Amino acid sequence: MKKSFNEFKEYIKNKKIAVLGMGVSNRPLIDLLIRLGANLTAFDRKTHEQLGNVVYELRDKGVSLVLGEDYLEKLEGYDVIFKTPSVRNDIPALLRAKEKGAYITSEMEEFIRYCPAKIYGITGSDGKTTTTTLVYNMLKEEGYNTWVGGNIGTPLFSKIEEISKDDKVVLELSSFQLMTIDCPVDISLITNISPNHLDVHKDMDEYIDAKKNIFRYGKEDNILVLNKDNEITNKMKEEVLGKIVQFSLKEEVSNGAYYSNGNLYIMSNKVCNIEEIKLKGMHNVENLLAAFCCVCGEVSIDSMRKVAVSFAGVPHRMEFVKRVKGVDFYNDSIASSPTRTLAALKAFNKSVILIAGGYDKNISFDTLAKEGHEFVKALVLLGRTRDKIKDAFETEMKNNNINIPIYMVDSLEEAVDVSLGISVGGDIVTLSPACASFDMFTNFEERGNKFKEIVNNIL
Repeated sequence: MKKSFNEFKEYIKNKKIAVLGMGVSNRPLIDLLIRLGANLTAFDRKTHEQLGNVVYELRDKGVSLVLGEDYLEKLEGYDVIFKTPSVRNDIPALLRAKEKGAYITSEMEEFIRYCPAKIYGITGSDGKTTTTTLVYNMLKEEGYNTWVGGNIGTPLFSKIEEISKDDKVVLELSSFQLMTIDCPVDISLITNISPNHLDVHKDMDEYIDAKKNIFRYGKEDNILVLNKDNEITNKMKEEVLGKIVQFSLKEEVSNGAYYSNGNLYIMSNKVCNIEEIKLKGMHNVENLLAAFCCVCGEVSIDSMRKVAVSFAGVPHRMEFVKRVKGVDFYNDSIASSPTRTLAALKAFNKSVILIAGGYDKNISFDTLAKEGHEFVKALVLLGRTRDKIKDAFETEMKNNNINIPIYMVDSLEEAVDVSLGISVGGDIVTLSPACASFDMFTNFEERGNKFKEIVNNIL
């Protein structure tokens, strides 16, 4: 039995609350806490000048502000601290606050704890957003009142009183969000695990351990969906209390979903043929199989099929942008890890001109070079990691006695210009960076939108 939100409302009233971060995603949380009668202080690393009008808006609502580089040093004397996913629980400021009795939590923790509806939690290194969207669409197609949140959609905690026990909630959950989750999730999915976010996590073990929190606190009637083909996720079945459903591209799975002879199956029932689906690449077949597993208890084969054959993808995921002089440009800005870029390269079925590089997450590019070089006609590299990617591919070229032209550029505009200059009719140019965007852009959406703007402005 889930806790009633009335308990939270009673608990939070008149409490001294700190909210870390004043970004757009935290505004609904701030408004909710104000409405519930909390004594609120908002903290942010940015200055008054950087934040602009939001400072006046919050002050007008009675919110106290702590701003500037040393904002966390003033984090004492609070009953509850809502942290953002990017702030680790073990930083000195939070450890001191916890020692003095503060309850440290996050919006997502409290949402999962009090949400009255069935929750479908989806995580993994690659494919989270596409699979989350597929699950959401399948539940909607079946007729359920469905909500989507977490890393995508709307911050849901502020809308929790609008959600009923008969609704369905689909959450995309990052390793950062999961690090502090200690509540059961009704149906959880781990799409796959590969090295990622090692700039924030201490090591790969901590990253994997964070992912396990999606099922670690589950009950016997909860369901965990695991990728049978991924060595790391497949081993997790040994640690699960609840029921396990698996999916595979390589073998038939009696209790789950699989791909065989061009067809996609769930519980040995055919859903569709690969030629019928619009999504490119076997990684997207994998995403569909994962989604089937999540919803198979409550969604008909017919509803699964309708979504599978009509869904054209999510923006910034192998998104066709424009044909210019016979050259097709694709925006795959979501590809912020080498494995994601590798999956995209394999999906095109021909060698492509690859625009890659960006923020360094301390991930090796050796596998991308080793397995991806045969799918790359030319490399156009930018960002902080361009030299690391260049070195990885040059090593592979030397080992295999091959040559792939490599061009080093300083901006996305230059990357598009160079790509167009070296291409011929029939070529494919894809922005599949294999890296995060933070060295040059706020997020992958901004990077992808800028790329689309540049390409669409080519005459």
